[in-house]
Amino acid sequence: MIPQRVSLITIGAIDVARLRNFYKQLGWEETEASSDHYAVFKTAGVLLSLFPIEELAKDAGVEMPNTTEPFRTGITLAINVDTPEDVDTVIEEIRKAGAIILREPSDAFWGGRTAYFSDPENNLWEVAWNPTSVFDERGAMLSF
Repeated sequence: MIPQRVSLITIGAIDVARLRNFYKQLGWEETEASSDHYAVFKTAGVLLSLFPIEELAKDAGVEMPNTTEPFRTGITLAINVDTPEDVDTVIEEIRKAGAIILREPSDAFWGGRTAYFSDPENNLWEVAWNPTSVFDERGAMLSF
């Protein structure tokens, strides 16, 4: 049986140092696994790593993607928060760290509150509050 879990998300970084600095400006803590060429950040339930995109493509045995296009991966990462007001507060902190805000905080058609930003390498993130979300004691999302 295949375990039903996501343990690690790796972003193929064009410039690991620049992207590392952005996430550190968000106040995120790195793990001891980080090195000069690789960064690993602790989150509530999944580790987020930054690895050179050329090396990641080589390791996976695939061609290098076009890294200049926004939403180049077709994947959105999310930071889910505890209250609707937290969406606004978090987006302001992310703005200060130098992110590009793609969609300002607004009420969502599904009853929550949401906003979108991209990091310095066009990785797409959502900040969202969902009124039915359940988190464990570490802040990991159990359901929404």
